[in-house]
Parts: sequence; C-alpha cells; structure tokens
Amino acid sequence: MRQFQSDGVAIKELMKISRLYINCKNLVKQQKFYKEILGLEIYNVSSNSFEVQVGYSALRFQEAVDFTPYHIAFHIPDKEEERALEWLKNRVEVLKYDGLEIVDFKGWNAKSLYFYDADKNILEFISRRKFNGESSKIFSEKSILGISEIGLATNDIQEKFKFLNKNVGLEIFDGDFEKFCAIGDDEGLLISINSTLKTWFPTGDAAYNSAFEIQLEHKEKEYLLQYTGEKLKLINPMPSNYSA
Repeated sequence: MRQFQSDGVAIKELMKISRLYINCKNLVKQQKFYKEILGLEIYNVSSNSFEVQVGYSALRFQEAVDFTPYHIAFHIPDKEEERALEWLKNRVEVLKYDGLEIVDFKGWNAKSLYFYDADKNILEFISRRKFNGESSKIFSEKSILGISEIGLATNDIQEKFKFLNKNVGLEIFDGDFEKFCAIGDDEGLLISINSTLKTWFPTGDAAYNSAFEIQLEHKEKEYLLQYTGEKLKLINPMPSNYSA
C-alpha cells in the first residue's frame, strides 16, 4: 500500500518490492510454515520451488544445497504491533531484544517484532508511522501488507550503494558505509550490512552474503536485480515471466 499525501494523492516516488526470490533449505517445512503457521496463500508449487503471496508482494522459495539464511521484513499497518504480537505468540516464538518483544525504532518512527521461519530466516513485522496501512480491530494474515525489507550482507557496502544509486536512483535512508546502511525509503529498503563486521539484529546471528533476486518499482519504473552474494546485477530488459 502506498503512502499518501494529505490531499489523498499517492506518492509514486517510493520503492516498492514486488517480488523477492530467495533460496530454501527445506522446501516441505517452509511451505508448511507459510501456509499453516502464517496462513498465507501458496501457489506455483513444483518439486523444487513454491511462491507465497504476501500482501502486494510475491515471495518465491527455490531449493538450494548451498542455502544460507536471510533477513526479511514485512509491512503491517500503522500502530498494529500490539495486535500483531498477540497473533504471532499463538503461532511462533517471538525473538526478544534486551527482554523486549516489540522494539521501538524512534529514529525510523517505527516498531518491530521478530521471529524465525522454518529455515531460521529472521523475519520481521514492522509498523511504520509513515506508511499508512489500513488498520482493523483484528490482526490476521490479511494484515501483512507486503515485503518491506531484504537484508543485503556484503563485504563492500559502498560498492552496493553506488550500484543502486546509479542504476535505480535509490538513496541512503540511514547509516553509512562502514557497518550498516539502509538503502531506499519507508516503503522499501535494502538493509546492507558488512558481514565481516556486523551480525543480524536482534539475534546476533551470523550475516551471510545470501544470494537473491528482487523485482522492485521506483519512480514509476520497474527493475529486476540479482545479487550473487558478491555482485549486484541489473537484469534488463526484464523477462516477461517476472511480471507481477
């Protein structure tokens, strides 16, 4: 869902993650987790892959022998973190930071809660005050609005930022080139960290340079990017089967 100005006109400059393709260690357990635990729609199931509909985003899992974990965040509606916490606690173990189940990111005007999926990917529900998702009295799987963030662990943050800035026009949201740099905006972020100097928040899990592909929209243009674990590549023109 797009952020809106006070006059009701949608802001079209923001980055929206339409599709995310990641590797998977255990296809059967992951499919069960997203379908039965989170209650999300599963489709395009094959012997070595499946897709999940997460709000406006599609998340695809591809079985791989060289799997390493990821960090992925999902948008939930504004001020829905308390309801989301109760919903999650009936399904999974919520990961704590300094004893807290809900982490307040005051500088980002957002609150988050964390949990693992079946592959020990660190998942996050993030409620942003500048991202106006429609709230309801009951939190459910339908309250998960879309993919907000993907972790991009690397040995060279500055190189990755220069590529994204030059080819997509993304800017620094927060951080610097030493250990941590969030690239994008309130709607979509690539969380780039130096995997030799920093671990994943909030668990301290090792940050692997896990490969992925991402389809995103920015300034009314679509981009398909591939991260090999070493380099970012722009796939252009975009193959027709990547259409959202």
